[in-house]
Amino acid sequence: MLDIRKIKAISLDLDDTLWPVWPTIARAEQALHDWLGVHAPMTAELFSSPMALREIRDSMTVQRPDLAGDLSALRRESIRLALRRAGDAPQLAEPAFEVFFAERQRVDFYDDALAALAFLSGRFPVVALTNGNADVHRVGIGHHFHAAISAREFGVGKPDPRIFHAAASAAQVQPGDVLHIGDDATLDALGATNAGLQAVWINRAGHAWPHEGPAPLTLASLTQLCALLSGRDRPGP
Repeated sequence: MLDIRKIKAISLDLDDTLWPVWPTIARAEQALHDWLGVHAPMTAELFSSPMALREIRDSMTVQRPDLAGDLSALRRESIRLALRRAGDAPQLAEPAFEVFFAERQRVDFYDDALAALAFLSGRFPVVALTNGNADVHRVGIGHHFHAAISAREFGVGKPDPRIFHAAASAAQVQPGDVLHIGDDATLDALGATNAGLQAVWINRAGHAWPHEGPAPLTLASLTQLCALLSGRDRPGP
């Protein structure tokens, strides 16, 4: 169970913890396709289907394994590969990616996310910890965060213990004093506990715990977590 008394800082996943990521990605890909339709029509026509886009990304992943932890670079170079294959100018990859990236930051928060962020950041230093390429400042929630660490900038992603330890260092506490909050059973919950942090698995869909051994504290919403943590604000008997 969670030892609330030990918590001195929070590390927090972003995608699928504060907002559903795939509707955001779908909108960003549509914005990209619309831009290509005007500026690189051969590319837009050749890669109009989701299957064709997936094939391009898979091909780039094989060609550039060094980009596996940098989703922005992987997306940009996939766009460049698509432009080359279609016969359009590959230098359009940069402005095309910026169109995608700007839309990727326009998220629809879960109903409990903003209130939970205000609650948590009012009580603890909060460190964003993500394998994705959301930017908390461009999303508009940067004021809630003491720091933000991404796999792209740090060099390794979750579940590597080093990125969890970096979050603890950013908050100037020990790993055991950090509560990590995230939606992914493996990357977040198991990764954090293996790194010596406490963890809460935000399991909105009610999935079964996929690993051997007991699951960490599992909650269906951030609202439940805030209600639990609010107990530490009450004076003792």
